[in-house]
Amino acid sequence: MSVTIGQPAPQFTLPSTERKMISLSDYKGKKVVLHFFPFAFTSTCTTQLCTMRDNFGYYDGLNAVVLGISVDSPFTLGKFKEENNYQFDLLSDFNKDVSTAYGSIYNEFVLGLKGVSKRSAFVIDEDQNIIYAEILDNAGDLPDFAAIAEKVK
Repeated sequence: MSVTIGQPAPQFTLPSTERKMISLSDYKGKKVVLHFFPFAFTSTCTTQLCTMRDNFGYYDGLNAVVLGISVDSPFTLGKFKEENNYQFDLLSDFNKDVSTAYGSIYNEFVLGLKGVSKRSAFVIDEDQNIIYAEILDNAGDLPDFAAIAEKVK
């Protein structure tokens, strides 16, 4: 399954690091930047989210929210968020439904691990349609942060 620009974003509800259920529909009327990443505490994932953290002020006045999603448990993500001082929610897609719905899942990752989120970025507009989609097959690559910022503007 994959998503394309212009289509309605697949809806979801996932647990956050604060153990609250967060739904995409909670953010209707705002832009949403979704960052899927393979695993907490790995170097490229940390770079990806730290880049968003360090540029977070940029999104502040833009009526936009940033969400990070991985298949890690909410507990692991909670520690990851705390250690890196992320100002945005990290959501646990432990059951892999959302990564699958967004076409952002490896059938097979390193060490034979199956069902790991692919590094990817999506921007969803105020009406919950996808206006930017970037799915990276190489987990060592980073999303195009400038292109994401441009779409949020």
